[in-house]
Amino acid sequence: MKNVSLDGNGSVQIPEGVTKIEAGAFEGCTELKSITIPKSVTKIGYSAFEKCTGLTSVTIPEGVTEIEARAFKGCTELKSITIPKSVTKIGSSAFAKCTGLTSITIPEGVTKIGYSAFEKCTGLTSVTIPEGVTEIGGGAFWECVGLTSITIPKSVTEIGVAAFFGCTGLTSITTIPGGVTIIEGSTFCGCTGLTSIAISEGVIVIENEAFLNCGLTNITIPKSVIMIGKRAFAACEGLTHITIPESVALIREQAFSGCSRLINVTIPKSVIVIGKNPFPGCKSLKEIYFEGDAPRLDSGAFGVNSAIVYYRKGAKGWGKTFGGLPTREIEE
Repeated sequence: MKNVSLDGNGSVQIPEGVTKIEAGAFEGCTELKSITIPKSVTKIGYSAFEKCTGLTSVTIPEGVTEIEARAFKGCTELKSITIPKSVTKIGSSAFAKCTGLTSITIPEGVTKIGYSAFEKCTGLTSVTIPEGVTEIGGGAFWECVGLTSITIPKSVTEIGVAAFFGCTGLTSITTIPGGVTIIEGSTFCGCTGLTSIAISEGVIVIENEAFLNCGLTNITIPKSVIMIGKRAFAACEGLTHITIPESVALIREQAFSGCSRLINVTIPKSVIVIGKNPFPGCKSLKEIYFEGDAPRLDSGAFGVNSAIVYYRKGAKGWGKTFGGLPTREIEE
C-alpha cells in the first residue's frame, strides 16, 4: 500500500482519508503485528491481510460496510477482532484458517455470511449470529472443531452445502428455522458430538449426506419433508428408531446405511419409492413397519437380512417376502 510502512514494532497506521484497503495490500506481510484503520475506510479489499501470520488483533472502525473475500484468511495469530455494526457483508473465506480466533460476534447489519467465511477456525468456540442474517454460506463453519454450540436465528432462509461439515465439537444447535426449505448436502456431516436436532415445519428436502456420521440418538423429521436424500442419515450409529412422517414420498439409496443400533423403522403410506439398499449395515434392525401399500423398491433388496417387514391388513402389493425379507400382516 502506497505511503504506508511498518514501524519498528511491526505496526501500521493507515492515514485518514483512505476509503478502501485495496486487494492484497498487506498480503503475506508476516512482520505485521498490529494495524490502525481510520474511520474513513468503508471497505477492506480482497486478500488485504491474507497470511499476515503475525497479526494478533484488529479493530475495524464504524463505517466499514464490507469485508471482502479472503480479507484475513490465514491470519493464524489473530485472536480477537471487532466487527462494527456498519458491516453488512462478510465475504467468502474472509476469516478462513484464523486458527487463533476463539470467539466472534457478527453484527446485526449482516445479511449474508459468505462461503467458507470461518472455515477451519479450529480455535473458535462460540459464534453469535444475529437476527437479520438470511444466508449462511456453504462451508461457512467447515471443520470448526472447537465450536460447541450455535444459535441459528429465525431470519435464516438458506444454509449452504457443508456449512457445519466436520464440526466434531458441536453438541447443541437451536431449531433449524421454518424459513429454511432445504437442508443441503453434508450440512452437518461429521458432527459426531451432535446427539439431537430439531427441524422446523417448512423443510421440504433433506439432501444427500446431510447428517452423515452424526452422533444423533434421535431425530424428529417434520411433516413438511417430502424427500430424504442419499445417505442422509448414514453412519448415525446412535439412532435406535426413526419415524418417517406422512409426507415423505421418496427415500433415496442408502439413506440409513450403517445405523448399526437402529432397531425399528416406521414407513408411512405416502412413500412410493425407496432407493437402492436403504438399510445396509443396520445390523440391529429387526422391524420395518409399513403403513400403506407396498412401495417401489429400486434394488429389490433392503441391504439387511435380519428384519421382518410388517404391513397392515388390506394394504396392496404385499407377498410372502418383500425386498428379500419375510412379511407379516398386522391388524388395524
